Amino acid sequence: MNDNNNKSLSIMESKPSHPLHQIAKTPTHKLLLKQWLKEEELIFGRVSLKETQIDSVRKEITMLHIFFFVFHSTSILLLFNASAKDFNGAACNRSWIPSICSLLFSLGIIWAVRYKTDLEAHLEKLLEREKEDRNLLSKCVEELKRKGVEFDLLKEVDALRRAKSLRVESKAVRKWSSRDFMTLFFFSVSCMFLGIIRIVLCDK
Repeated sequence: MNDNNNKSLSIMESKPSHPLHQIAKTPTHKLLLKQWLKEEELIFGRVSLKETQIDSVRKEITMLHIFFFVFHSTSILLLFNASAKDFNGAACNRSWIPSICSLLFSLGIIWAVRYKTDLEAHLEKLLEREKEDRNLLSKCVEELKRKGVEFDLLKEVDALRRAKSLRVESKAVRKWSSRDFMTLFFFSVSCMFLGIIRIVLCDK
């Protein structure tokens, strides 16, 4: 009976402990795991913040689009009413005033939309970078949890740093982007409204 107990004890002692137990008993691995988990939590927070900022910028861009068309539609209606009450052609002679106001407003909106879309693109790049860092860190955490003390600190940490430093953003060469088409669209619509203003005030 004692022999059987001794054999079972020897088998239990010879059986390797769970990797997490190994990490808990090794100060360096334990400290590294804590640091990585804390950094992973910080990255999750930054990713959430970037996503919130991108949503906010997109809402602002949508509001600028709405404001652009509401302003011009309202202006056309007001000018049409003013033209209907004008019998001596004075409104046509002063048509350059609403035209300049419309042009200045349109240029302001175009600049604001362009600025917001550039900001959105910049935030999207930062978000993509944060997600890449999160994926790299998650892989290292999983490897550490899986290997335990067999995890080579110098080799794996150096590989993580090298992956971050050698990460090259692939930038496709584009002659035109969606932001360029958006700018061109608003400029074309602005010119169309200038023509409509002239027609409303002078075509009688």
